[in-house]
Amino acid sequence: MKKIKEWSDKNLQGDPVIWAVVFALSLISILVVYSSIGTLAFKRTVSPEWYLVKHTFMVVLGLTSMWMAHKIDYRYYSKISRLALWISVPLLIYTFTNGTTINDAARWITLPIINTSFQPSDFASLALIINLASMLSKKQQNIDDIKESLIPMLIWAGVICGLIALTNLSTAVLLFATCMLVMFIGRVPMKYLAMLVLVGLLAGAVALKFGVRGETAKNRIMSFINGSELPFQAKHGRIAVATGGIFGKGPGNSDQRNILPHPYSDFVYAIVIEEYGMIGGVVVLSLYLILLHRGMKAAYNSERAFGGLLSAGLSFDLVCQAMVNMGVVVGLGPITGQPLPLISMGGTAMVFTGLSVGIILSVSRGEQESNWGRQTENEEMKDNKNLEKAA
Repeated sequence: MKKIKEWSDKNLQGDPVIWAVVFALSLISILVVYSSIGTLAFKRTVSPEWYLVKHTFMVVLGLTSMWMAHKIDYRYYSKISRLALWISVPLLIYTFTNGTTINDAARWITLPIINTSFQPSDFASLALIINLASMLSKKQQNIDDIKESLIPMLIWAGVICGLIALTNLSTAVLLFATCMLVMFIGRVPMKYLAMLVLVGLLAGAVALKFGVRGETAKNRIMSFINGSELPFQAKHGRIAVATGGIFGKGPGNSDQRNILPHPYSDFVYAIVIEEYGMIGGVVVLSLYLILLHRGMKAAYNSERAFGGLLSAGLSFDLVCQAMVNMGVVVGLGPITGQPLPLISMGGTAMVFTGLSVGIILSVSRGEQESNWGRQTENEEMKDNKNLEKAA
């Protein structure tokens, strides 16, 4: 046991609570996805175990990317964020014009040779949050200068969110809300935040007019507001929640997994509640809230503006996506197509989620090392004073 602790202290640095939460969500992911892929495996005439192995590999790949990201000084990400933004623009445009359609949405690019789907919006979201945190931290002394400080932020936020909205409106809305939060924490005056809202409304209007999912989004929102006939997914998602009870039907005993269109991704939380009951649903919800709390704590403890803004933005973006997914399943919002981070079956999304959590861990690791350094210096000063008194 001592050797395990020594190994974890050496290799799993940063906030240990975040590590524990991610490991717990990863285990839940493997269990629930394996339980819900039977119909998909039957349709594609492959063994469910094949999907289990594939998903487990992606979970491990996500954890590996998280481990690698947390080993890098988070200040390094500031240097490459602007380049990542410039790369993301043509990727998003290509997705809009030539994207691969999966689950009735053209949000992906199929990578050649390895034949894996890649969602550029994940890459662009991560790049924008990092770059926004970087720009805000560098402009704290002249944050009221609209030309030098605010205009570049507004342009990048509007362009990236607008391009994402052309193919993925819900992700664009969540990213826009994250940008608002980061800028609010970064002491941007309210009148400039109002300008950001106007930029967001303009980008949203363009996306609804020319985007590929505009009509679908409007129909889903109006259906939810009017309370008309529930969409097929929402109806059976609520049936899963209602029949789960307090303790659930048990692992592998879900009925709705064979009826819901995407029980392993968009509606995986419905399977969690049906098989593990209200208790399982509350546990998953609590894990995300703990992750948000620890991410915000790392932001609060950070002595550098960039580290604080970065941890707050990434934590909010990840947990907000989870809340939207869970809210849709229990009937608190219209269907969005948002997966449940760290649990839903996915490809490159697992990697980018791992990178986000790894960067949060890098921020917490940096502050722990800084505090440890100050503590060591204080102890040395006390020892020197005691020696002087003794002499």
